[in-house]
Amino acid sequence: MTYENLDSKLVNALLDDGRTSLRNLAEQLDVSVTTISNHLRDLEEEGVIEGYTPRVNYSALGYDVTAVMQLKVEGEALSDITDSLREQPRMVSVYEVTGNYDIIAIGKFRNTDDMNDQIKAVLQEADIRESNTSVVLNAVSENDQFELDIDE
Repeated sequence: MTYENLDSKLVNALLDDGRTSLRNLAEQLDVSVTTISNHLRDLEEEGVIEGYTPRVNYSALGYDVTAVMQLKVEGEALSDITDSLREQPRMVSVYEVTGNYDIIAIGKFRNTDDMNDQIKAVLQEADIRESNTSVVLNAVSENDQFELDIDE
């Protein structure tokens, strides 16, 4: 029974199947169920594992339009704008970034009218100086996670 790299192996196993049982994880990683339970609890408490959630195919639910918004904002308003975007129901990612823009926000919409309405609502913010919106034509890769490197 070895615990070397156990946390990384545990995370990788959960990335493969987040619904697997503690017993299956223990068998797969060749440790006891108690050890898996303890390490899993520690990873959750440390914030390494933030939760367990289904991977949703929004297109299959009718959200066929993905838009990427780039925004320039007044410096002091950055956190207010990001907070506002985070609260928008169809924004799936909001980033503060370096470069030509201050914020990148990604949203999922049922159609272009739905997208247009939400973008217009966002642009009502007086502190937004400039915006650029791109519509995604083809999501080649989306919401991918990667396995952790394990030193052998």
